Amino acid sequence: MIDFNLPYLTGDEEKYIFEAVRNGKISGNGKYTKLCQAFFEDRFAFKSTLLTTSCTDALEMSALLADLQDGDEVIVPSYTFVSSALAFVRERAKIVFADSLPDHPNVDVNKLEELITPKTKAIVIVHYAGVACDMDVVMALANKYNLIVVEDAAQAIDSTYKGKPLGSIGHFGTFSFHETKNIQCGEGGLLAINDVRFTDRAEIMWEKGTNRAEFFRGEVNKYGWVDIGSSFLPSEITSAYLYAQLQHLDEIQAKRKAIWNRYNELLQELNVKGDLILPELPDYATNNAHMFFVVTKGIEERTGLIKHLRENKIHAVFHYMALHNSEYYHKKHDGRVLSNAVKFENCLLRLPFYNDLEISKVDFICDQIKQFYLQ
Repeated sequence: MIDFNLPYLTGDEEKYIFEAVRNGKISGNGKYTKLCQAFFEDRFAFKSTLLTTSCTDALEMSALLADLQDGDEVIVPSYTFVSSALAFVRERAKIVFADSLPDHPNVDVNKLEELITPKTKAIVIVHYAGVACDMDVVMALANKYNLIVVEDAAQAIDSTYKGKPLGSIGHFGTFSFHETKNIQCGEGGLLAINDVRFTDRAEIMWEKGTNRAEFFRGEVNKYGWVDIGSSFLPSEITSAYLYAQLQHLDEIQAKRKAIWNRYNELLQELNVKGDLILPELPDYATNNAHMFFVVTKGIEERTGLIKHLRENKIHAVFHYMALHNSEYYHKKHDGRVLSNAVKFENCLLRLPFYNDLEISKVDFICDQIKQFYLQ
C-alpha cells in the first residue's frame, strides 16, 4: 500500500532530544523552546511567538485573547477542521459560517462583509493547502469594523501573500506541527502574536495564568496567579524534535515541491479534458506544497476513484465535512446554503503526499488515476 502520509525524520531528532534530556531541563520553555521561537521570529518576522502543544491550543489562546463575551459573533469558514470553530465556541461565541470560493476551498473573502453585524468580534481565515486568502480584503474589513483577524495557518508554513509570510498579517497566526504537516513533531503548534497589545497577556496565559516567565527573566521578584490561562506550552522533548525539523526546512520544502510539481504535470491532461479540477494558485500566493488535491465532478465519482486507487494499493482520502452541517452545530446554523463548502466536502480528494514519496510512486498513482478515467 502506498500510504497517504508518513512522518519525515531528518536524522537529527534523537540527537537534540538526547541533549535536552542530558541537560536536565525537559519541561517547557527551555533551550529548545526558545530556539524554535527565535527561528520563527527571525525567519518570518512574527513580532513574538509561543510554542504550543497543538494548533488547537494556539487557536484557543487566540480566542482567550480576543476577550469574547456571550453573544459575540466570530466568522469562520465552514470548510475547515473543527478546531477553527471549536476554540471560539468554547468561549461562548456564536459561529457565523462562511462559504468557500467556487474554484478553491479557501473562504470567499468578497462575501465576508455581508456576514458582519454589530456583534461580530473576529474573523478566522484558513489558508487551505497553504494557499493564501486575499488578505488585503480581510484586513480592510478588520480595520473598517474594528475586528480581530486570526490566521489559521495550520497548513501554511513557509507560504506567503504578496511576499508576506502567512500568519504574520492578522492579529494572530496559528500553526500546526502535527505529523501530517510539512514540519512536524507528532503533535505541536505555534501562536504568532503580531499585535503588541496582546504580547504580555499571551505569555501569561501560556504560563497557566501566572507571570512566571517574567520572574525567571528577573523582571519581578516573585510570581503568582494574575490572569486566566492553561498549560499550553510543550515539553522540551517535543521542542527538541521540532528544532531538528526546522533546521532542515529548506531541504524538506524542496522535496515536497518536486512531488507537487510532478503531480501537477502528470494530471494536467485530465484537467484540460475536464475530468478533474486541479489546484490553482492566485497571483498573490506562493505554494508551500502542503498537499496535492483533486476535485471530482461528484461524490459518486470520488467514491469510485477512491475504490479504484485502494484496489491498486494507493491510499487517498477525502477531507473536511462542512461544519455548518455537522451533528454538533447544524441546529445552531442560520440556515444559509453554503453550496461551495458542500461541493468540496463531496468532491475533494487528497492524494498521497509525504517527503519520502518516490517520484516513481507519484507516476504510478497518476497512471492509475488516468486508468480510472479511461474506463
